[in-house]
Amino acid sequence: MTPDQIAPLFTHSDGFRCARWGRPIVPIVFGVQDDTLSLVKGALEAVVCAANHRMAEHDPELGANLMVFFFRDWEELKAVPNLDQLVPDPSTLSGDVARMFRFDSQGAIRLGLLFLRMGGTLADAPAEPLVLDQAARMMLTWAGDPPMLEGGALRPDIAAILRAAYDPVLPARAGDASHALRLAARL
Repeated sequence: MTPDQIAPLFTHSDGFRCARWGRPIVPIVFGVQDDTLSLVKGALEAVVCAANHRMAEHDPELGANLMVFFFRDWEELKAVPNLDQLVPDPSTLSGDVARMFRFDSQGAIRLGLLFLRMGGTLADAPAEPLVLDQAARMMLTWAGDPPMLEGGALRPDIAAILRAAYDPVLPARAGDASHALRLAARL
């Protein structure tokens, strides 16, 4: 991929922004059975491995720093204790998928929140590709919804971008489109 192909992947309505996790990812998943839980964690591990990043059992500051919520209707979230401390205005959440990030002082992802409303268009979605796709989307601050999968697996170019973005030489956050040049040089 060229820098011109990479830059739009991180060009948001307010400008270029590419941020990665600055700490190991510690997921917690709500609203699923045990067999689905292992599927979600397996997908996260696969994507984290593809990025050459790491997972941990505990985040010293937050306990868990990637929270994944599965539910049928947005109303169900009203029962989640202290959700308003994570999401300033939960009433703004809508659609079938919502992703939110919080950042540390260096601009790296510190906390990720993923909300999947399984009562909408996702109700009939195959579980494995759905969780693999969403795991890839939680690794970087992608703009829009570029396709992450091909044939049910992580696209090779997306995997390459993940590895490039997690190169320890690169900053955890970049706010200038010239960062696409650095990513392209590492593909």
